[in-house]
Amino acid sequence: MNEYETTLAEPDILPVLQSKEETRAFYNKIAKVYDLLAEHSEHPMRQAGLKKLRPRRGEEILEIGFGTGHTLVQLAWAVGPAGRVYGIDIAERMAAVARKRLEDEKVADWVELYRGDAEQLPYADESMDAVVMNFTLELFDTPDIPRVLAECVRVLRPGGRIVVVGVSKEGKRGMILAAFEWTHRHFPNLMDCRPIYVRRALEEAGFRIEDASLEHMWVPVEIVLGVKP
Repeated sequence: MNEYETTLAEPDILPVLQSKEETRAFYNKIAKVYDLLAEHSEHPMRQAGLKKLRPRRGEEILEIGFGTGHTLVQLAWAVGPAGRVYGIDIAERMAAVARKRLEDEKVADWVELYRGDAEQLPYADESMDAVVMNFTLELFDTPDIPRVLAECVRVLRPGGRIVVVGVSKEGKRGMILAAFEWTHRHFPNLMDCRPIYVRRALEEAGFRIEDASLEHMWVPVEIVLGVKP
């Protein structure tokens, strides 16, 4: 049995139990302390995603759900002044933290931030070389995930890359994952995301999977690189 085989015959993904406005309010509330809560565990996963993406000089890259801006900075360093990095996030206070980080790192001039919803991306067709999502796709309700990924397909150029890092239902199901889902089900204001099938979602959206791995924080995490045909 390989790491992507599962004992589940059908996807068993929990619904998202908060509205988008509730999610926005939650991330606005924790924006200034988000790194204290999550950076230690999320940083290695994001780095693994960037390693798969391999951003290049002069590229135009979009990050969906950029949070406090760590990946935006690294993308900006990678594409340089000849490239452009775009970021969209639902929470304006997260954007304020990210903007300060970009300014401190002296890369703000080639990064453009936008507050909005990834189901309606404000970018032209085939305008991006790559799209990045870190711990964001699992925040969307199951019926919304195909719409978000369809927007990614739309804005990517042919041969464009997408990397998604997300909490996963793949692999062995243990007590920690069960506790994670129980908390989401009963206290969605504390645990707003839930595990999903990342690779499966990208395949169903039409991406060709180039690389995929299953890593572990305190829960399983899929890191998947897809390419638009």
